[in-house]
Amino acid sequence: MSHVIALVDDDRNILTSVSIALQAEGFGTRVYSDGATALKAFGDNPPDLAVLDIKMPQMDGMELLRRVREVGGPLGAMPVIFLTSKDDELDEALGLAMGADDYIAKPFSQRLLIARVRAILRRRDLERGQALQGNDQPEDELVIRGRLVMDPPRHKVRWDDKDVVLTVTEFMILDALAQRPGVVKSRNQLLDIAYQDDVYVDDRTIDSHIKRIRRKFRAVDGEFDGIETLYGVGYRFGEE
Repeated sequence: MSHVIALVDDDRNILTSVSIALQAEGFGTRVYSDGATALKAFGDNPPDLAVLDIKMPQMDGMELLRRVREVGGPLGAMPVIFLTSKDDELDEALGLAMGADDYIAKPFSQRLLIARVRAILRRRDLERGQALQGNDQPEDELVIRGRLVMDPPRHKVRWDDKDVVLTVTEFMILDALAQRPGVVKSRNQLLDIAYQDDVYVDDRTIDSHIKRIRRKFRAVDGEFDGIETLYGVGYRFGEE
């Protein structure tokens, strides 16, 4: 069964051209011209990934993403790519802070969008496929670092026995840091892990992801300081 991609944009030309491009690559598509209509449709039948324009009438992409994340469950974990205005750093930062997996500035290359869609879905499918292998969890598959427990096959994270819900990209970044506590990973190294396709992503994207990961952990532990910043060098997971 092909993956279904939802496109939400008030620009009919973008909906048509991107939908055709995705269908040519084997994806199923659903198109919506406003956020309110998309939100109702998502609740009835969630897509595998959504591409959201930020600036739309009735309900913009930011509000749509906020409501989706609040739902929780499969819909709440749905991967999201934002389409932002060209050079609008505020849109990009806000989108990532609210839980988008990635962003692409308009005007954009359809080839770039398709590459990022494939990358995000490939990671998600790999984790889901591993999770379907069985219910028994071998201890050696868990990543345990002090109060942190990561379950890669099931894409689950716990801190002090409390669930922390991360996107695919956030999970991969945290996993890379937690694998070797105390070892510094540069922004470029984390970019290579989070964006495996040959696409350009500014290194400040990693900073935004790290901020969002910290925010999610601090929601369950206000004193969380597990991810350390070494200014001018990179990030590391603190040794317990």
